[in-house]
Amino acid sequence: MSRPYVTVIVVAHDGARWLDDTLRALAAQSRRPDRVAGVDNGSRDGSADLLSQTLGSGNVISLPRSTAFAESVAEALDRMPSRGPDEWIWLLHDDCAPDRRALEALLTAAADDPKAAVLGPKLRDWLDRRRLLEVGVTVGRTGRRDTGLEPREFDQGQHDGTREVLSVSTAGMLIRRDVWERAGGLDPFFPLFRDDLDLCWRVRNAGHKVVVVTSAVAWHAEAAARRRRRITVSGDHPRRLDRRNAIFVVMVNLPFRPMVWALLRNVLGSAFRTVLFVVSKQPANALDEMVAMGSILVHPFRLLRARRARRHGRTKGYPRIKRLMTPPGAAYRRLIDMVQSFLAGQAPVDSAGRHHHHHGSSEEDEVLPPPDSGAVKRFLSRPGVVLLLALTAISLVAERSLLGGERLGGGALVPVIGGAGDLWAFYTEDFHDVGLGSDAWAPPYVAVVAALSTLAFGKTWLAVSVLLLGSVPLAGATAYLATRHVIPAVPARAWAAGTYALLPVATGAIAAGRLGTAVVFVLLPVYASLATTLLTAERRRARRTAWTLGLLLAVGTAFVPLVYPMVAVLGALALAAARRNPAGRRGGRASRQARVGWADGVVVSMAIALLLPVGLLFPWLATLVADPGKLLLEAGLHDPALVDASPAPESLLSLSPGGPGLPPLWVTAGLLATALAALLMRRQRMIVAVGWGIALYGMLAAILVTRISVEGARAWPGVPLAFAGMGLVVLVGLTAHRLAELRARGGLRRLGATALVGVAFSTPLLAAGFWVATGIRGPLVAEAPDVLPALAASRTVHGERTLVIKGPEFTVLRGRTPLIGESELPVASEARRRVATAAQGLASGRGGDAATLAQHGIAMVAVAPPVAPELARTLDSQPSLQRMSLSEAGGLWRVIEPVTRVPAQPESALHKPWLWAQGALVLVAAVLAAPGRRESPQEAGEPARGAVLAGVS
Repeated sequence: MSRPYVTVIVVAHDGARWLDDTLRALAAQSRRPDRVAGVDNGSRDGSADLLSQTLGSGNVISLPRSTAFAESVAEALDRMPSRGPDEWIWLLHDDCAPDRRALEALLTAAADDPKAAVLGPKLRDWLDRRRLLEVGVTVGRTGRRDTGLEPREFDQGQHDGTREVLSVSTAGMLIRRDVWERAGGLDPFFPLFRDDLDLCWRVRNAGHKVVVVTSAVAWHAEAAARRRRRITVSGDHPRRLDRRNAIFVVMVNLPFRPMVWALLRNVLGSAFRTVLFVVSKQPANALDEMVAMGSILVHPFRLLRARRARRHGRTKGYPRIKRLMTPPGAAYRRLIDMVQSFLAGQAPVDSAGRHHHHHGSSEEDEVLPPPDSGAVKRFLSRPGVVLLLALTAISLVAERSLLGGERLGGGALVPVIGGAGDLWAFYTEDFHDVGLGSDAWAPPYVAVVAALSTLAFGKTWLAVSVLLLGSVPLAGATAYLATRHVIPAVPARAWAAGTYALLPVATGAIAAGRLGTAVVFVLLPVYASLATTLLTAERRRARRTAWTLGLLLAVGTAFVPLVYPMVAVLGALALAAARRNPAGRRGGRASRQARVGWADGVVVSMAIALLLPVGLLFPWLATLVADPGKLLLEAGLHDPALVDASPAPESLLSLSPGGPGLPPLWVTAGLLATALAALLMRRQRMIVAVGWGIALYGMLAAILVTRISVEGARAWPGVPLAFAGMGLVVLVGLTAHRLAELRARGGLRRLGATALVGVAFSTPLLAAGFWVATGIRGPLVAEAPDVLPALAASRTVHGERTLVIKGPEFTVLRGRTPLIGESELPVASEARRRVATAAQGLASGRGGDAATLAQHGIAMVAVAPPVAPELARTLDSQPSLQRMSLSEAGGLWRVIEPVTRVPAQPESALHKPWLWAQGALVLVAAVLAAPGRRESPQEAGEPARGAVLAGVS
């Protein structure tokens, strides 16, 4: 074999601080190159002089500062004639120093595999010489650059071996010159970033191999990618240029069908990332994302020309290239990582794999680990995941009678019908032509359900099922996450979350169809966590937390208004305690000034958290203030049969709110016994006092709620007892380590501690076992009967109404079963009184009242099953009524009197503007609540371990 001829091209641009080492490494190669050319792109730091001193002035080309890397290499090759088919081109950046045997190893690998036309070395970090940067590069269909390495992974030989890859970097790339010329070299369209990927893709389409040779090593500073020097090659911002090239290289090299799908994914992905950048307060990054995507869309002919130039071998070579690209599943993992980074307060990750920060700089590429068969196993073995899966399995088995139905309803939940569009129309309309008609504001929780239904592809039943039937696993998840800074021990956290999720409040709410209690039960741990952060974090984070707490408190108040005063009272008490003894504050004049400033900041943050729900719920909330008793009611129907008239004190003490579907008292006795035992502990008295204080506060509120009657029904004390249960659970979780200390001492203390542990675990185990064994025992069913008979619905197609009689109660429907929230609309008292009088007259046989019904648009009278024979005979005897049907499914009579059409009501002049104002306030609050850049631990101001709900540490 003839000896290969090697031409080295070194391109420099303001790289003097690395270039000297690069040239020394080149001169020390064990296999010396045959000729070397240097190209300087208008350097102002002495790079040109270094090249001339080392290579000779005759071997150095000077070009303008705006010259791209592709143009620099092309200019050097134009001045050096080809030396035949055995000539190789070795490309070096000014910040890439190869190992002494790098060129020798690359040429040896090329000789071993004649099909290898492009070879690249293993790249390590310039500063941390052990750290891996690249062992070949691949890409996803969104242009995301993946290296297949763990973040900050050290080189221990774990990736060694010569193998095919999709692409290698131009930093140290060795390529046959004839292949370079046939492929057209580097495309000048890519002045920086992704030019290597585009070239390697074209080389592979031509039938050649691209190989990484790990026995060849080079150290790379990545000065351009890490913004370690000024980039003058393009007028675009580097981040924008990188994103544009990422999309473009995929669009021009994929075959047509994959390209169309990739284009759609890029458009949607760019929109999603733009939203994340906006809400995380990074407008510059959002602008870069939009401009980069727009630069592709507004130049379709440029895209077509580039695709036409790459058409040869594109479809034929795609199957081999597809195997080397990032697997589709990784895109979904990255989407989850992006959202998690956003929620954790970190900068979102773009499709180039780089974190973006508010100051405009960029870190090095984030790398994607290779597929790991044990990753799923490790994920599923996490305590939080195990807890969530266990609670989900328990819920599915216990709720077996509710699964698979088409109309969930019963108890406090009206049968779930309609879709997201129906709920949005109901919430935004001025006059509600349902029942007897109402111009009142729709309950605001309707907007929350409508928003969740929209996310659930317009399916209201799915959103309600997740909120209600999934409340136990959701509550377990929120409790586990919310206590991560409060309860340090993971087993104690898991126990606390599982015990809280299985409290009788949760199972009773599901059995009775109490959607409001279920939502608040899930949110309570989040309230506690946010309140603790608000009271202990530094001002900027506390202010952001206040907006988050205000938004979520508005959601909970919309479902259960009682939540607001209960949280406000606890917030005021916690604020007073924190102002008296702020954590970490010392004496001295400066410290006193700091305390005053800190206290003022906490007051402002607390005011934001408590005033935001008032602004968001104001028109509806004002009607509750006018009738304070309604603050005790929650979303849904208010059936007196669902609430115990006077629950026993021991029932409330065991956290059982009464009503259907509740476990016996002995199920929660273990939690109460363990919490009582905590009173005997000499240490952590403040934690015990705060926990028991919250528990007693909830129990007293529950007693007060059960003593008040509202609209003929008593309020359900589920939410106050949820507060009490949360206090006891956190109290026991925080003192759990004391049991471990007692067990370590041996003797009777060990025996007593072991007994207490068994008593504590009895509550979640007994609750889960009882719930699974008995299932749902309550009025909630999977197939709720339609309130309006089908015959009545078919005969009232022009808006006529139907009077439905059920025992002593009645309701008026208009053509269909009411949507969620419609049955809670107040109606004019005079109209309701007249219809009630007419209905009572018909039922009693007095007669002469059908005309009143007709005047209010009522054309049908329906009787819910079972129909009493006396009532059927009475209605049959009325000359103004004509029987339509009578069976076990109910009875239906037609009103003979001509029905009066209910006139349309004029629109309110302030309704629509106020809705727009509410929407704007939600958007502003969401942006202010969104996490910004990642904070340091000192900035984050994490609460000290043991800080309980009141912020006491």
